[in-house]
Amino acid sequence: MSIPGNVGVLGGGRMGAGIAHAFLIKGATVVVVERDDDAAAGARARVAGAVAKSAERGTLHGPVGEALARFSTSTDYSSFAGCGLVVEAVPEDFELKATALKAVEEQLAAGAFLASNTSSLSVSKLAGQLQRPSDFIGLHFFNPVPASTLIEVVLATETSPELAAAAKGWTEALGKTAVVVNDAPGFASSRLGVAIALEAMRMVEEGVASAADIDAAMVLGYKHPTGPLKTTDIVGLDVRLGIAEYLHSTLGERFAPPQILRDMVERGELGRKSGKGFFVWTD
Repeated sequence: MSIPGNVGVLGGGRMGAGIAHAFLIKGATVVVVERDDDAAAGARARVAGAVAKSAERGTLHGPVGEALARFSTSTDYSSFAGCGLVVEAVPEDFELKATALKAVEEQLAAGAFLASNTSSLSVSKLAGQLQRPSDFIGLHFFNPVPASTLIEVVLATETSPELAAAAKGWTEALGKTAVVVNDAPGFASSRLGVAIALEAMRMVEEGVASAADIDAAMVLGYKHPTGPLKTTDIVGLDVRLGIAEYLHSTLGERFAPPQILRDMVERGELGRKSGKGFFVWTD
């Protein structure tokens, strides 16, 4: 199955820009809607940079200019009116996402689909805020999107079989692999990934070993491509804290965020995006 010809992305941060890039280099016409002109300009710069890197790596079929001619940014939700699929990629807050999704849905034509890139929130509860819950699904992309080969396809209670099949097809068309899960707190990936990361943080907190050695144990001993603490830095400590708090509230004490995580977020040590987390980042 091919990807939709016209794709919208709500939110042009690191994840939203990555999602836009993924569809753009596979031939879709893509629009990113942001909250204001400055944010839209930032989104355009991120996507343009990613497309240029794809050209350097040989993964872009066609000229950079042709790809960017199919890309636009906007601050108006009505820009989604012609899209066959819109992926929401705003911060991981239920009320924020629910409000945004309802506003997007109002612009979509009959037969268009809506997805959330949530990494842990209930897709079924988000669907419950919508007029057409059968046309809604979770598409959990992974950071960094260009390098990741996985999309977690999360089925809400009312997601139609047609949409479930289409989402698997889109994933394959993007050159990625679909893991299909039913809606549950943290799905499969976040639930397992956060559990390992939280225990790694507790080990640092308790002085068991350094962050580098803990990560090396998982990379060398268990063949993880990246250790849990470096992954946390890449994802963002604030993002991991939000997910952990949600899982703590839904699944119990085993997901209670350790104090070291709370303290680091309070100090602004958010990982790669701030320059420091469990590791120092200079890129």
